[in-house]
Amino acid sequence: MNGVDAVWRVGRMTLGPLTRAFGRLRVYGRENVPPTGGVVLALNHFHWLDPAAFGSACPRTIYYMAKIEAHRVPGLGQVIRSFGTFSVRRGESDREAVRMMRKIVADGHALGLFVEGTRQQSGVPGEVQPGAGMVAVQENVPVVPAAIHGTEDWHPGNFHPVSVAWGQPMTFEGLPRNGKGYREASAEIQAEIRRLWEWLRDVHAAGRPRGVTPPPRP
Repeated sequence: MNGVDAVWRVGRMTLGPLTRAFGRLRVYGRENVPPTGGVVLALNHFHWLDPAAFGSACPRTIYYMAKIEAHRVPGLGQVIRSFGTFSVRRGESDREAVRMMRKIVADGHALGLFVEGTRQQSGVPGEVQPGAGMVAVQENVPVVPAAIHGTEDWHPGNFHPVSVAWGQPMTFEGLPRNGKGYREASAEIQAEIRRLWEWLRDVHAAGRPRGVTPPPRP
C-alpha cells in the first residue's frame, strides 16, 4: 500500500460516513469498476460534493485531476494532494497534466476526470472534453463512465438524496491516436454519461429502489 492508498483508507473511515449520511448516498453498478489495472473514470460534475460522493461510491483509490486554483487554496491544496489529486491549468495546454494522466493509468491506477471541465450550472450533464478519450486511446485502457444525480439540488439545509451509477467499461482500441479519434471517443463517453444520468433520474422518481442495476449499453 502506498501513501495515497493509506490516506484514502483513512478517508473512507472518516469522510466516507459523513458523505453517505449527508448525501444519503446510494450507489448502482459498483461492480462495473475493474478491481485492478489502469482505468479512466469519466465523471460528470455539478457540485463541490461530487469528488467526495464519487470517492465514497468507488471501490478503488481515485487519482483526481483538479484545477490549479483549488491547489492554491490554503489547507485545501494540501488535503487534496494527500489524496493523490494533481493540478491542471484550465484553458491552456498543460503538458505536465497530460503526462500525469497517462502515467497514472500506465502505472495501473484509476484516473478520475470530471470530463466536462467545469461544474454544470444547468443541472444536466454537459459536453465532454477530449482528455478522457485521449488517455484511453493513447494508453489502451478502458473508460468507466459514471453519472451523479442529486448534487445539482444539494446544499446545506437541503440534503437532497444523491445517487451514483457506474456504467460498463468502454474500450476504444480501433480509434486513431489523433484528434479525430479523441473526439469520437468523447462523443461516445458523453452519450453514455447522459444515458446513465437519465436512468438515475428515473430511479429517483421511482423512490431509488435497491437491487436495480444500470442497464447495459445498447
